[in-house]
Amino acid sequence: MIETVQVRQRGAYDFGTYYDNLCALQNTVPLPAVKAHLSDGVLDLNSDRLRGPDFVPLLNTLRINKSLSFVAFRSYYQPLPSDTPVGKRHLFKKRAPPVRTKDMTLRICKALRECLTVTPSLTCVEVTNLPLRNRDLENLAKGIAKNTTMTHLSLEYCRIGDDGLEVVCQAVKNSATITSVNFTGCGLTARGADTLAKIIKHQAMKRHNEAWQDSLRYRRPDLDRMTGIRRITMNSNPMMDDLGAMALAEALKDDLWVKALDLQQCGISTEGAKALYDVLRTNTTIVVLDLRRNPLIDRSMMQSIMEQVMINTGGQDTEYRWIKVESPRDPGKASYRPPPRRRRRRTVSSGRKTFTVEPQGRKRSRSVGSVEEESQPYMPDNTQPGTQGFVPWRTAARLGRYRGFPPEKKTRDTVCCCSRRET
Repeated sequence: MIETVQVRQRGAYDFGTYYDNLCALQNTVPLPAVKAHLSDGVLDLNSDRLRGPDFVPLLNTLRINKSLSFVAFRSYYQPLPSDTPVGKRHLFKKRAPPVRTKDMTLRICKALRECLTVTPSLTCVEVTNLPLRNRDLENLAKGIAKNTTMTHLSLEYCRIGDDGLEVVCQAVKNSATITSVNFTGCGLTARGADTLAKIIKHQAMKRHNEAWQDSLRYRRPDLDRMTGIRRITMNSNPMMDDLGAMALAEALKDDLWVKALDLQQCGISTEGAKALYDVLRTNTTIVVLDLRRNPLIDRSMMQSIMEQVMINTGGQDTEYRWIKVESPRDPGKASYRPPPRRRRRRTVSSGRKTFTVEPQGRKRSRSVGSVEEESQPYMPDNTQPGTQGFVPWRTAARLGRYRGFPPEKKTRDTVCCCSRRET
């Protein structure tokens, strides 16, 4: 039970204790996944595994928290494609998890808004593969506008579209601390690229004013010290095409602060790559220009871009790494493998003893490539004692390992002769 006001105030800096108290009030069990990395200030959840009641104490604790530095809500649910064959539909989840409902996404964004408003330590917020609506993004944007600590925002595979991007960018463009944004797989087009180009121009104008003030009295302005976006990631947006690439190239001509631009699998052809290459030659501050997985770009143009990137970096490693794009898959689940086929076994009784004979498989010949059956030990048809041709079970077990005959001479006649001698 939460007894005093002091305990509630300490809950803002002790996520685990406050979360346990709220679970006790609700008569639920605290989830180990929630408390796994709290000692490092990290809350990274696979939201598909949480039930509806599990979100109540979690979000109520997140609203007032001031100690976490990293918060991530991820979903790995993949809806059933319309062209899926009937025989493979059992591989997909039939029911969507509670986190993908309209009410739950709104509650998550409201909790993030209140946390961003009060926290002095939260630096990274990631929301992956959740269907965020415009009202969700509006709540999230209000928290971003009031926050003074966040440096990274990621909305990977949230499918917010161009309209949702405009809502988020209204808060991002005036943020003094955000240095990197990730809009991978958000369903953006050339209009979304134009929205980000306007942000680049808006922040460049503010930075030029700061640089002019710092250059007074023969001082040299420190460009790296100035605030603003340094990396823009827009991978897996194939509808952006060359128009979006040209809009970004136009905005980067006079910019001295954007260091990395990731445009993998964005439907860019050689024409759009040529516009970005011209900017890369004049703007030497760009150290990462990732145009991989765009098959419409000529190989010679890609080689020229990579050479110019190496010239800009001076052949040295920088803090901006080349990233690898991956689809949202649950790391805790392995790929589906069909269960192994069970072999049919035959039980043979001989007198007082009963043993199981497992059939041998078929193997491919090494020389010709034909299929042939492996040789099996001889088993008489009549297995009852006293009948003609009966072989005791001990003798039958030794037939496969008798000495004095090569393996290719194991025929029915040879086995019968050996069995008569032993009897």
